[in-house]
Amino acid sequence: MKAYSEKRNAPSAERNQAPIGAQLEKFLPPNAHVLEIASGTGQHGAYFTALRPDIIWQYSDIDMDAHDSQAAYARDNSVQLIMPFRLDVTQDGWWQGIASITNVYCANMIHIAPWAAAMGLAKGARALLNSGEKLFLYGPFLMGDDSARSNLDFAQNLKQRNPTWGVRELVDVEKLFFENGFRLEKTINMPRDNYLLIFARNLVAR
Repeated sequence: MKAYSEKRNAPSAERNQAPIGAQLEKFLPPNAHVLEIASGTGQHGAYFTALRPDIIWQYSDIDMDAHDSQAAYARDNSVQLIMPFRLDVTQDGWWQGIASITNVYCANMIHIAPWAAAMGLAKGARALLNSGEKLFLYGPFLMGDDSARSNLDFAQNLKQRNPTWGVRELVDVEKLFFENGFRLEKTINMPRDNYLLIFARNLVAR
């Protein structure tokens, strides 16, 4: 069995965890059970659970190597942080077998992935969440003619690296989640031309 590595530290996660955490601290319900999609280094889960001792945080990632760092963080807070499992949101039915989730959180994934990942995220969140429960989506987004120059440049760079990637238009993301039973409750401006989108599930039926 492969030994767990030490915790990894991504400078971007170090920068953005405080402003994101300030919002999640306000908007996560008491005793939330959060599924994080594409947990990366695991820093966000560790930071947010320190802010909110009442919440449970489930790590997941398609990248098995990332699980090592997530597991290292989870071992330090086994009460709140749940060991990671492999999750590919482009696979139909990925949500099956996942129980007791009250919220979904996903940061910096849908632009560094094909659009099918955003589609799978929306479809799975629809299956997992009940009426009023929230999904938090963080990252850069385009705003049509009002798009930040940095996000336009980033979008072009991503397309050059992989034509299926790209910073997504907010209107397209909102439409996708609306079609899957969510309404966009809040669009919060964040540092470095990022945004935190808060979607709420519309219907009780799953």
